[in-house]
Amino acid sequence: MQSKLLTTSAFVAGASAANYLGFNSGSTHGSGAAKVQSDFESEMKTAQNLVGAPGDFNAVRLYTNIQGASTADPIEAFPAAIATNTSLLLGIWTSGTDSIDNEINALKAGLSAHGDDLANLIVGVSIGSEDLYRASATGVKNDAGIGANPDVIVKFIKEFKSEFSKYNFKIGHVDTWDAWTNGSNSAVIDAVDWLGVDEYPYYQNGDDNTIDNAASLFEKAYDAVVGVSGGKDVWVTETGWPYEGPDWDQAVPSVENAKQFWDEVGCAKLFGKVPTFWYNLVDDSQTNEMSFAITKDLNTTPLFNLTCPAVSKSSSSSSAASATATGTSSSNGTSTATGTSATSTGSSSGSGSGSGSSSSSDSADSSSSSSVAASGASAAKLGSSAFAAVAFIAAAFALL
Repeated sequence: MQSKLLTTSAFVAGASAANYLGFNSGSTHGSGAAKVQSDFESEMKTAQNLVGAPGDFNAVRLYTNIQGASTADPIEAFPAAIATNTSLLLGIWTSGTDSIDNEINALKAGLSAHGDDLANLIVGVSIGSEDLYRASATGVKNDAGIGANPDVIVKFIKEFKSEFSKYNFKIGHVDTWDAWTNGSNSAVIDAVDWLGVDEYPYYQNGDDNTIDNAASLFEKAYDAVVGVSGGKDVWVTETGWPYEGPDWDQAVPSVENAKQFWDEVGCAKLFGKVPTFWYNLVDDSQTNEMSFAITKDLNTTPLFNLTCPAVSKSSSSSSAASATATGTSSSNGTSTATGTSATSTGSSSGSGSGSGSSSSSDSADSSSSSSVAASGASAAKLGSSAFAAVAFIAAAFALL
């Protein structure tokens, strides 16, 4: 039986931001070769022309401003975005470093070369990605890689804002839901304009993580972040369901299940309501066991029908009434943020030059249950970049 369609007040809270639709893109292919402008353009054009898409997928989330195999050259996604009129959510890598100068210099070079043509496409900048999770007790336990503490993230946010003060960039940070609900990280919430959450019910080991329960698990996690956001927008920066790969507890990868997750989470909860960057258009990693892509070989005909199911007026009214009755109690932060831990997927490295797909984690002060062995099968194997010494993702997911 499929999960009910969800239309909660928490998701309406994101409506004040433009509700971008997009995907994630790393700076390298799964082979480790750097993507060039034509590669990024091909991805962007495919996203814009997906058959049956329920909106314009005209945005891309990047993990770094730095071109693959370089130290501080601007990423060639910049001119690709200009050529295809694609909005950009930029990423700044902040773990395992005491400086973001190379990221800053790469963006400055890009803006110097392209001016307002680039600046006007930048919808936000994420200072870091899942650093707080990786620095947590669970992240360390799962050998997730080098993270960063909240004071480091806040320092880099202030530095970035100072360097780009003449621009009106919306500054955020991306992390797992229970990193956000961990009170020790509240300084990061205070410092950002928006919160980005990476969220994968597929990895919720021990939480009845069948596809039929996925939408409910997703809702609880998202609402928990909204509950601690202080009214700031909460963007969904990664989510998806694999079409192939190993079963994860009760979660089964399949094209049918990927479609159901798209319908019950993407269509019912996110698209047109919350800025959303789906994971993913194509697979960037050849080492990742799970495949989350919605298309192969950049074919505009996806693996499943992207058209959202019709919703009857009676179902919409019923869902809306339920959301009104339950929205407040489900948007409750740290007191309910416990659960099981899981591993990650993705192809991302410490520089942020790969792409990443990671589940949510146990917060640092959580006393949660079962951890998953082989947490990412060593995150260093999940990506390729010039800075592969630092692992990017091996997430632990904990939910109600």
